[in-house]
Amino acid sequence: MVECQIRARGLRDIRVLDAMARIPREEFVPEPRRASSYSDEPVSIGWDQTISQPYIVALMTACLHLEGREMVLEVGCGSGYHAAVLGALARRVVAVEILPELAAMAEANLARAGCAANVSVVTADGSQGYLPLAPYDAISVAAAAPATPQPLLDQLNDPGRLVIPVGDLFEQELLIIEKSGGKTHTRTVTGVRFVPLRGEHGWR
Repeated sequence: MVECQIRARGLRDIRVLDAMARIPREEFVPEPRRASSYSDEPVSIGWDQTISQPYIVALMTACLHLEGREMVLEVGCGSGYHAAVLGALARRVVAVEILPELAAMAEANLARAGCAANVSVVTADGSQGYLPLAPYDAISVAAAAPATPQPLLDQLNDPGRLVIPVGDLFEQELLIIEKSGGKTHTRTVTGVRFVPLRGEHGWR
């Protein structure tokens, strides 16, 4: 997976590649679909949600430029795989999931994979961020929003980075939003297609 799907496409962040080589992705895929754990595609985890394609997980993680000391917010925890990758690279991760069934699954998966030490799973509306532990040095959003939720920008540290897919329900652009000196700068990474972000500042 790492060599053929990620490194071969030009991603060279050694820390990200190492984290994804060490974390057992199959532990985050439901048993009936485990044969697809390392496929070059998103995999259904139930409730109309997916575990993202490995390359997209790597790309979004690399865009955050994590160095190991960061407080990270993940919006759209799903089965917990991306939270596990982020947890291997940051000081602490708060993973927010709006569906209680998926939040429980993520907690169990993270514990079973030995990745729960610095990852906290919270059941909440991630489109509103998670104010009790803000601000965050980095924010990763694994669901498509119609626009960047203002609460996420408000809870982003200065300096800080936010990675989020923004667009309609069928096509989005993966954006990096950097906050520095009280200002934000946005750039587009690539076109993507994610499941919709649910919640107050997402798709209702």
